[in-house]
Amino acid sequence: MKRSVKLATAVAGAVVIGGTLAAGPVIAAADDGPGASGGTASQSAQPGPRHQAGPQQGGPGPGQGMGQGMGQGMEKRQGGQGMRDGSCLAADAVTAEPGTLTEEQKKNLAWAAEEEKLAHDLYTAFGEKYDAGVFDRIAASETNHLEAVRTLLGRYDVADPTTGKAAGEFTDKTIQATYDRLLAQGEKNEDGALKAGVTVETDDIKALTEAIPALGDAPDAQQVYENLLTGSERHLAAFNRWLG
Repeated sequence: MKRSVKLATAVAGAVVIGGTLAAGPVIAAADDGPGASGGTASQSAQPGPRHQAGPQQGGPGPGQGMGQGMGQGMEKRQGGQGMRDGSCLAADAVTAEPGTLTEEQKKNLAWAAEEEKLAHDLYTAFGEKYDAGVFDRIAASETNHLEAVRTLLGRYDVADPTTGKAAGEFTDKTIQATYDRLLAQGEKNEDGALKAGVTVETDDIKALTEAIPALGDAPDAQQVYENLLTGSERHLAAFNRWLG
């Protein structure tokens, strides 16, 4: 039986600031790709308190997420390790200083938490149904991403809309409808599931690209959003590669 990556809900702000990703990156074998056995390199990722703060290991530093995401197009097309399996480097630790967010930006932050949960829950469901290991690995990455967003929710005193929600359950009705639609699409066949992943990551890239320029007064939020953008670009490349 395939091992799935489960998401444990946590109260916003319960994580240790600056140490949300102490568990490290989720890295799969360099030769993994379509046709390989699923889930062999996916590590357990349970959101919750972390016990160690420190610099990122091997990932971009503050403000470098966009540079890495946009400046490695050729590497992506050539199938670098992160692009091949969809895993992310340790790029989600919140090391930048807090600032100020507008009320609209706080609402967007709450939306980002639900969006990361949507991706996690969707990919976990597909990972249980199909042998494509890309789903398990990216679900683990989405868990790390949600932890980073939860750190921001705590810093800016924003209620976590994912608290107490079971897999596939969301506070925002639009996100709930999107999840239900993409889950139904992916349950038909593996290609449908991979295409659902493409839809999620494409939408996330658009939303993050639009949000980042206005976050100059909140360096930590800008850092997290840039890292989420880099992650979505990696995930999108991985899904497209599996689609062939």
